[in-house]
Amino acid sequence: MAKKALIMVEWSRGNGPLYVQAAQDLGLYPIALAAHPTESDCIAAKGIDVVRVNTDHLDELIRECSRLGEIYDIAGITGFAGDNELVSATVGKLCRHFDLPGPVPESVERCCDKFLQRQLLAEAGVPIPAYRLAANMADVERSAADIGLPVIIKPAAGIGSSGVRLCRNIDELVEHATYLLGGNHIWRSSPRILVEEFAQGPHYVANIMGNEVIAIAAAEFGPPPHFVFRKFTFPAPLTDYQYKGITEVSLSCLRALDLGWGPTCIEIRWTNRGPVVIEVNPRMPGGGDPKMIQLAYGVDLVTEHLKLVIGEERDLRETHSQTVVAWSLLPDRDGIIDSIDGGSRAAAVPGVVEVKLHVKPKMPIIRKGDFRDPIGYVVAVSPSRAESEAILQRAVNLISWSIT
Repeated sequence: MAKKALIMVEWSRGNGPLYVQAAQDLGLYPIALAAHPTESDCIAAKGIDVVRVNTDHLDELIRECSRLGEIYDIAGITGFAGDNELVSATVGKLCRHFDLPGPVPESVERCCDKFLQRQLLAEAGVPIPAYRLAANMADVERSAADIGLPVIIKPAAGIGSSGVRLCRNIDELVEHATYLLGGNHIWRSSPRILVEEFAQGPHYVANIMGNEVIAIAAAEFGPPPHFVFRKFTFPAPLTDYQYKGITEVSLSCLRALDLGWGPTCIEIRWTNRGPVVIEVNPRMPGGGDPKMIQLAYGVDLVTEHLKLVIGEERDLRETHSQTVVAWSLLPDRDGIIDSIDGGSRAAAVPGVVEVKLHVKPKMPIIRKGDFRDPIGYVVAVSPSRAESEAILQRAVNLISWSIT
């Protein structure tokens, strides 16, 4: 009998190994289809198949999956956004072609166009920041004048806060718009910029599977003008009123965007007018969030997602309750890593469940102002938030580095 295979389109440094392990635990053989498999050495190290294919071309993916289907019993297809969130739409099209469970590709495509996403949310009455679409500098300046400074400037398509910046005055506005429009930013289509009101207030992330809110995290950023996540707390410290408001507005987003299959993560600010939706992402959260959710709630989102992918029944019941706090290590300058140490000492602190350092001495540091900036992270867990915070602080204080 043919071996049951799971096809994974592209790769994720954070979630990829989790999906490989979950697939193997479910008796599946993982096969990765990647445009640049030499950049995915971590996949090969797991002993799974890695196939080079142009993942931007649906026809090539169909041909490769058909070839694999002659060798394996393809149980399901999933994928990772990487630097292109439309991978989720491509996965949906592959699933439709092979009559497998998957996301609705048209819904994902609408959601990945942030301007269209804004329009659909506004039409449904979902609270969002004021926004304008700009194609040139004159549009940007006019939009900022209409909305009023400070504003957020960001590409209308993108992921991981790439190209997103807070512009507090006209000089910052012109500088960042010039950067985006001047050929420095990589565009997958014609340049389109969103100019948005800066919604101020605590930041939360609702993690959803299907139509069910599983976890809500409190998130904090590093220093402005960029939006690089520095800290996550699961579960977020919320009043019943706030929890209900975030849950209701999150489910309203799913209805407005015709989502509701598989994972979705929704970023929300709690402002003086209540919850305001910043962004809806039709994918599994990155940055180690699935592991933190499992530690905090006992729900394995990756395994439950794969059960959905292969048509098995899910189990999203919460099995325990703990507080997980994670801290990203953010460099304060560009340069060369002189030294970095303390990781093993931090990992030995009771209550610390993971310490990861992404860099080694002599490696260059070039900050991008997005998800690529952290040089490591620390995760702590305990029954209470105060205790988890204390554990995390003790561990982080043991890690030091220098950059020249």
